[in-house]
Amino acid sequence: MSLKELETEAMKLGIEDRAALAEKFLLSVDAPSDTENLTLWVAEAERRLKELRDGTAEGVPVDEVFRRARAAIPC
Repeated sequence: MSLKELETEAMKLGIEDRAALAEKFLLSVDAPSDTENLTLWVAEAERRLKELRDGTAEGVPVDEVFRRARAAIPC
């Protein structure tokens, strides 16, 4: 079924059913599945690695990362 066909069929539903379906769609976007989440994180990691290799981003030494993290924790 094409997206247009699916949309046409969904619009035939009553308002309460459309609202329930809309809620499910919104939740599926807000909370990606484990597989979708992994795909998103891999894409982000690859983007960051490319920036490091291209020289458009700089790495931060691990001791500096931990120093900043500790400084951000309220005592």
